[in-house]
Amino acid sequence: MPFHRPIPESKLPEKTSGGMKTYVEAEKLMQIAFVLPSAVVIGWLLGWWIGKLTHQPRIVIAGVIFGCVSGLYFVIQTAIASEKNARRTDKTDSNAGKGTPSQ
Repeated sequence: MPFHRPIPESKLPEKTSGGMKTYVEAEKLMQIAFVLPSAVVIGWLLGWWIGKLTHQPRIVIAGVIFGCVSGLYFVIQTAIASEKNARRTDKTDSNAGKGTPSQ
């Protein structure tokens, strides 16, 4: 008689009770509002500083563009991670595939 191993149950992440998890998620999304403008300002300052050192004032434009691109990269990365986390939370909340009868 062959031995069949039982299918292991997936270990779902624990749901923490309380509002602290909500505040953490809100803080992650609030970073988007601060990161993009600050990345542009930092790029502008670095471009201005390098332009002063090299006597090329047009490098400021490259610094601003670099700040925009790096800020947008972080914003998109944060939004994708937040969406993945929300989908994972929705899957665990719905208990899909747990033998619920279909209608």
